[in-house]
Amino acid sequence: MIKIFTDHQERWLTGIGLLALVGFIGWMDSFFVMWTFLGIIYVFAFYEAMKLFRLVGPSAYFWAVLLWFFAYFYPNPDDLFYFVAIIFGASIAYFHNFDKRLILPFLYPVSGIFFFLILYSDFGIQAMFWLLVTVALTDVMAFFTGKAIGKTKFSDTSPNKTLEGVIGGVIIATAIGTYVGLYVAPGWIAFIVTLLTSVASVFGDLFESYLKREAGVKDSGDLLPGHGGILDRIDGYLFGAPMMVIALRAFL
Repeated sequence: MIKIFTDHQERWLTGIGLLALVGFIGWMDSFFVMWTFLGIIYVFAFYEAMKLFRLVGPSAYFWAVLLWFFAYFYPNPDDLFYFVAIIFGASIAYFHNFDKRLILPFLYPVSGIFFFLILYSDFGIQAMFWLLVTVALTDVMAFFTGKAIGKTKFSDTSPNKTLEGVIGGVIIATAIGTYVGLYVAPGWIAFIVTLLTSVASVFGDLFESYLKREAGVKDSGDLLPGHGGILDRIDGYLFGAPMMVIALRAFL
């Protein structure tokens, strides 16, 4: 166990620092502060996604920033993606040689990060903490369970991830996350939402691994020592946050 910590010391120290920062943001519980904090993540994640998709398009950054600006004022930020889709569709039809792939970073990670803001604005800081606990435990406990008993490869996309580790991570995250979710939803709803969010986060991590394999890179960036880029750190949340919002809207 000690070897795991010493071998990944830089990763753990960065993780603790990030956790402290997120805790401070949560303690402030301010929409403007949360919007600003998520906006910084949003910009870096968009930049990394553009590199992963091998895209060049200064106008894409303009639209991405403009969308996030409007998200502060607009009551339903998830609607804004359809606004982008209309703009892109019109551009493709009119200009003909418009690069259709420029829609990709708006699908991932932009739409996912919008759901972070929606979760906070619609369900409060308790829901954000619920998401954090669920996704983080899914990832961490999958790592430890996989190290302890993992034998079966989960997917060719991520050879180091084991089926035993994934199952262990989902079970532990669901058990603890359900308790945290009681501050937002009744017991049976908290259980279903936590389970769905945990499973979704596994595939969020797997999807980013797929993108990196396609791009031929180990990490999405190098901003976070021991973790790689912003996308490497939030990949599970980019699937987990939309799933939590959708599930809460369905059951509450």
